[in-house]
Amino acid sequence: MIYHVVPLAEWDADPDRPYAPASLAEDGFVHCSADERTTLAVVNAFYRSAPRPLLALLLDEERLTARLEWEAPVPVPPPGVAEGTSFPHVFGPLDRDAVERVLEVRWDEEGRATGLEERAGGTAMS
Repeated sequence: MIYHVVPLAEWDADPDRPYAPASLAEDGFVHCSADERTTLAVVNAFYRSAPRPLLALLLDEERLTARLEWEAPVPVPPPGVAEGTSFPHVFGPLDRDAVERVLEVRWDEEGRATGLEERAGGTAMS
């Protein structure tokens, strides 16, 4: 499984089409993470002011139709992630049927992401 972070409103915006975040057009790929710890570090570095609720999509790599590459972060990994860590990059839209689970980011009083939990209402994709 690989993880992708997305605000709920963005994920729900066009449920009948593969999901293509802005990073696909801007960077040429969809940013993903390898595990929950790395995903939380990414959220705390880049998504603290993102609209909430914030979701983590757990993607089955085998069900993606776009190419997946493991690459180094540019310029460096976010705080809390070791140098040399590779990140999964998906070079095309995310197939909605590749989403195995949808979790919600849990926050502490200081606005830091502290974990991922089942969404209220279960693990439905939207």
